[in-house]
Amino acid sequence: MSARIYQRPKNAMQSGKALVDQWILEFVPAEARKPDPLMGWAGSGDTQAQVQLTFASKEEAQAYAAKYGIAARIAATPPKRLKIQAYADNFR
Repeated sequence: MSARIYQRPKNAMQSGKALVDQWILEFVPAEARKPDPLMGWAGSGDTQAQVQLTFASKEEAQAYAAKYGIAARIAATPPKRLKIQAYADNFR
């Protein structure tokens, strides 16, 4: 059983930064998704893919994975880039 640990990204549709400080442990799917013959929806028998655990810090998520023997890969958080722009730059 393997998982990935990452920090929740900022919602692109809103300017708020709620829940951005949380770390997520998400299990990697064990089997491929296949279309349902009746409805055509994609699904699989892997129930671990539905589980997302939230933690306050990266260390807590790593400790949880180590305690339960989960091979976890940590996805690095990309650096925040600010584009400093003045309102007057729209008219140049």
